[in-house]
Amino acid sequence: MENTTHFGFKQVATNDKQSLVRDVFNSVASKYDLMNDVLSFGAHRLWKRYTIASSNVKAGDKVLDIAGGTGDLAIEFRKKVGDNGQVILSDINAAMLNEGRKNLTNKGIFGVDFVQLNAQYLPFDSNTFDCVSIAFGLRNVTDKDQALKEMYRILKPGSCLLILEFSTTDSALLKKLYDFYSFNIMPKLGGIIAGDEASYQYLAESIRKHPDQETLKNMVLNAGFDFCEYHNLSGGIVALHKGIKV
Repeated sequence: MENTTHFGFKQVATNDKQSLVRDVFNSVASKYDLMNDVLSFGAHRLWKRYTIASSNVKAGDKVLDIAGGTGDLAIEFRKKVGDNGQVILSDINAAMLNEGRKNLTNKGIFGVDFVQLNAQYLPFDSNTFDCVSIAFGLRNVTDKDQALKEMYRILKPGSCLLILEFSTTDSALLKKLYDFYSFNIMPKLGGIIAGDEASYQYLAESIRKHPDQETLKNMVLNAGFDFCEYHNLSGGIVALHKGIKV
């Protein structure tokens, strides 16, 4: 029997998910930044700023940003590591990686390396990085447990993993409002602005299929991390998990 996994609310063959996700981001890449600003009312920039502040990244450090997209985190990490550090902006999707390259060039940010990769198979030696980050990308990974183990492997002892991702709110009222917005407004805006309602329908569904805060915390610990904590942002609509490799 063929293995299956979820693609939004649909069940698909495990081997097909990666290409389906690639099609989504091929479609939305050129409007990705604009849509993030519109759909989050600019809040994604505050969430990312909090992530950077939580990283403890310093001059000379080596940072890998996975599913880095258009480079919001990579830009700020580059400022922190300085000329003696290294930042690698990575993404599985070539179209997103190209958008990131253009975005950094347009903003005069140089010295960032770009690598197209799959989070489940990281092409780096063990104990290499001082920080690994992934923002709004883990929910699109087919085998999250394998990806987390890879992130653990490539981190140096004493270093941290940062996972910024949509999560689960405990507020019944906020959940009701958020569900209405996600399934009735968000896809429509995707159709109007990005010309792709279906991709934003998938992205709304993928949020609901992502593990909640405690489940993801346990997944991080099971991947080998010695410590993991999370902080809810915007009432738990988003959470930042921080795992430490001792």
